[in-house]
Amino acid sequence: MKKTSTRLADGRELLYYDSRNDLVRDAVDLRPLDPVSTASEVRRDPLLGDAVAIASHRQARTYHPPADECPLCPSRDGRHSEIPADDYDVAVFENRFPSLAGASGRCEVVCFTSDHDASFADLDEAQAALVLEAWTDRTAELCELPQVEQVFCFENRGAEIGVTLGHPHGQIYGYPFTTPRTALMLRSLAEHQERTGRNLFDDVVAGELADGARVVLEGEYWAAFVPYAAHWPYEVHLYPKKRVPDLRALGEDARTEFPQMYLELLRRFDRIFGPDEPPTPYIAAWHQAPVRGVGAVHRGEFALHLELFTIRRTSGKLKFLAGSESGMGVFINDVPPETAAERLREVASE
Repeated sequence: MKKTSTRLADGRELLYYDSRNDLVRDAVDLRPLDPVSTASEVRRDPLLGDAVAIASHRQARTYHPPADECPLCPSRDGRHSEIPADDYDVAVFENRFPSLAGASGRCEVVCFTSDHDASFADLDEAQAALVLEAWTDRTAELCELPQVEQVFCFENRGAEIGVTLGHPHGQIYGYPFTTPRTALMLRSLAEHQERTGRNLFDDVVAGELADGARVVLEGEYWAAFVPYAAHWPYEVHLYPKKRVPDLRALGEDARTEFPQMYLELLRRFDRIFGPDEPPTPYIAAWHQAPVRGVGAVHRGEFALHLELFTIRRTSGKLKFLAGSESGMGVFINDVPPETAAERLREVASE
């Protein structure tokens, strides 16, 4: 992998990740951009104790542009985008409309491919491996920022999820706090350790593999299963079999096997509802251990994993977070996890 760092016209950082070492990235951003101005702040909810990012400037962010005006496509034929090069493998840049900025953290955009009409599932294994390298490199660099406590790599796919740009891309957030969901995991981890003397993540993975009813895919170094108490209609958790706290700690064998495992899961997701359905909307979320702050106390016991889920519950119908979910945080799942796992095994690639 070759990494090239440059700057956009407004001063934001842009990084190219290339599979070839002989590529030269010297294209210049010619757009007349004003410096980025953000109004991001983090406020603490006194009742729940969690954090809320207030980012009013995001009201002006780009919203469903036509394909020939996509800001994530390469700059070609006299049209200038966020990426000055006329082609690229993987590109990462600071978000022009960040939810978190400055002392409140950092937000980056990850473009998986220059092909506007592709999706992550369309990538080959080499390209998916390059994305993994980019995620890992960005995790390493963002973890060094003093204001960042936790790094979150994720992808939103599909208009139903709320995606405003159709080009295949994800994001990376550097949070200035440990996220509420991670804090809950760490609390359960500590309670399980005190009660049993064992690691909660290790017991969950071992239990799922021993039971087998919810296992979707198992490799030599990774295991994928629908969790026992899945929140979403179709939800899969992908764990490296050797527990590590974050992407930086993955071994080479796990890195090599990851692309085939993950691409197979994504392709199965697109087949869940049959060939006549549009691509399945999903969220793919990497859970990594906090690097500082109170959340880092149990860092060594935390387990890196990826959670992949869709809000589509059946053909033509979405799972909405209504009264119980949004009002009280209690999920009601219409699809039994064992049924979801069986369906995801049925749609395996031949």
